[in-house]
Amino acid sequence: MGLGSLSGVLEEIRITGLGVIEDATLELVDGFTVVTGETGAGKTMVVAGLGLLFGGRADAGRVRRGTGRALVEGRLRFEPDDPAQKLVLDRVAEAGAAPDEDGTLLLARSVAAEGRSRAHVGGRTVPVSLLGELAEQMLAVHGQSDQLRLLSAAEQRGALDRYAGEEVAHLRETCKQQHQAWRQAVTELADRTTRAHERAQEADALRFGLSEIEAVNPLPGEDEELKAESRRLEHAEELRIAAYTAHQALAGDPTADLESADVAALLGVVRRSLSAVAGHDAVLADAARRADELAALCGELGTELASYTENLDADPARLAAVHERRAQLAALTRKYADSIDGVLAWAEQAAGKLADLDTSEEALDALRARRDELAAELATTAAALSRARQAAATRFGEQVTAELTGLAMPHARVIAAVSQKEVAEGAQSVVIDGRRLAVTGDGVDEVELRLASHPGAPELALHRGASGGELSRVMLAIEVVFAGAGGPPTMVFDEVDAGVGGRAAVEIGKRLARLARTHQVLVVTHLPQVAAFADHHVVVVKDSDGSVTTSGLQSLTADERPRELARMLAGLDDSDLATAHAEELLAVAKAEKDAAA
Repeated sequence: MGLGSLSGVLEEIRITGLGVIEDATLELVDGFTVVTGETGAGKTMVVAGLGLLFGGRADAGRVRRGTGRALVEGRLRFEPDDPAQKLVLDRVAEAGAAPDEDGTLLLARSVAAEGRSRAHVGGRTVPVSLLGELAEQMLAVHGQSDQLRLLSAAEQRGALDRYAGEEVAHLRETCKQQHQAWRQAVTELADRTTRAHERAQEADALRFGLSEIEAVNPLPGEDEELKAESRRLEHAEELRIAAYTAHQALAGDPTADLESADVAALLGVVRRSLSAVAGHDAVLADAARRADELAALCGELGTELASYTENLDADPARLAAVHERRAQLAALTRKYADSIDGVLAWAEQAAGKLADLDTSEEALDALRARRDELAAELATTAAALSRARQAAATRFGEQVTAELTGLAMPHARVIAAVSQKEVAEGAQSVVIDGRRLAVTGDGVDEVELRLASHPGAPELALHRGASGGELSRVMLAIEVVFAGAGGPPTMVFDEVDAGVGGRAAVEIGKRLARLARTHQVLVVTHLPQVAAFADHHVVVVKDSDGSVTTSGLQSLTADERPRELARMLAGLDDSDLATAHAEELLAVAKAEKDAAA
């Protein structure tokens, strides 16, 4: 399985000056990577570094003495086609950062010895909270002291919904749309009811304006047309004299001599002169043609001027009527818009707004009916969503409980409790089966993952019902069941095998390997049975030089892995018996993985 098989992964992390780690770089691939090492070598610092990189609490006490600051850098690769990751990339863009050309995003978090913390994404300084937003979509860290993703109530409900599949996804989307429509109806009704007096005044003003406009009944573009007509009527005599003079000059007296002849007569002389010799020279032939065109244009213009003069009306009564109409239109443009077209647009908008401002009892009754209709639709969908979630919760609890049996918790049960919160009248709620329930766009349900550690034990929230080691195993079982239902592509487990050994450790390794088929899995462990199932093995190595201890990260080859497993088995890396046992473990793990593939 190559890097490209996952939708988004952590490709590299570099840790400097954190705890016992002076400077170490861990290159990550997809699949199952295990981190091992001697006690005190700094295995947990790898997980601590990841937590810091993704927005965890900055602890100045973990800054390596003498370094001045701890620095954790990471490189993420995103797939923009993944909707969840695209949302994160959009958020990154809002912060002014961007991935590199190869699609990777560089992250950095530093903690100074005096406690000051800084975060960088894509080379830009950003709030630490942005790193936390990245973690929600990209990384899930499970450890005995971590704030676990699945301990969030909202994430527990979201994870159960993803597990439930298409039916719940469809109902949830429908519920969200219906809730939005219902809230809009509720808000509009409340607004109309509480602001009835103010709305009535606004409606009266709109009705008055519409009645004024309706009384004048303007036509589109009428103000400009009347303005042009007014100019013609006011200057009718000047226009008549100008048109008559121009007409006389063009075609006044065709019999006059050349010195007093009009344009038409002179053009006639030009045409006859040129036409007589047009056959002898191409230049004069072209000139004769253009003279013919001028004569035709001159004739048309003369005809139009004659008609204009005959039709020009200097009617004082019409001029008075135009002035009166323009005054009516001007009164409208002063109050409602700069032009009559603008006035008509205002009237159209006002009519629509007037309908929205309707506070009559009939209108309010119609809104109440619409609100109740939408509430009934929302209640029906929310009830169906609740039933689908309950069915999924039952299946989920059974599957996780079955997983726990193989993880040395045979008597424990995990329950996905789906409940609803009853509220008082007037709260944001719907009525389902006679109960008034709080409702949101996600429905009426609250989901809580609970653990009953043994028969007869009370069902408690995960973080209250399990010890640190048990909680890691419970989370592993949950993540294995959730594996095919989305969630972060990278999962980190710290000491998930605490308190177990033997066959149970082998079962943990098998489940981590199964989870790694669809996720990038990073595990810190001290058990060779778990490490044997890894696809990639990294050892935290420790060097001692007086009072200074440094740790680094070393990737093991296939030939080097038996020696490390032998050390984990017997505390001796040069024991032939331990090495043989380690090789047997690796062979068993490979056979198990091949059989499950």
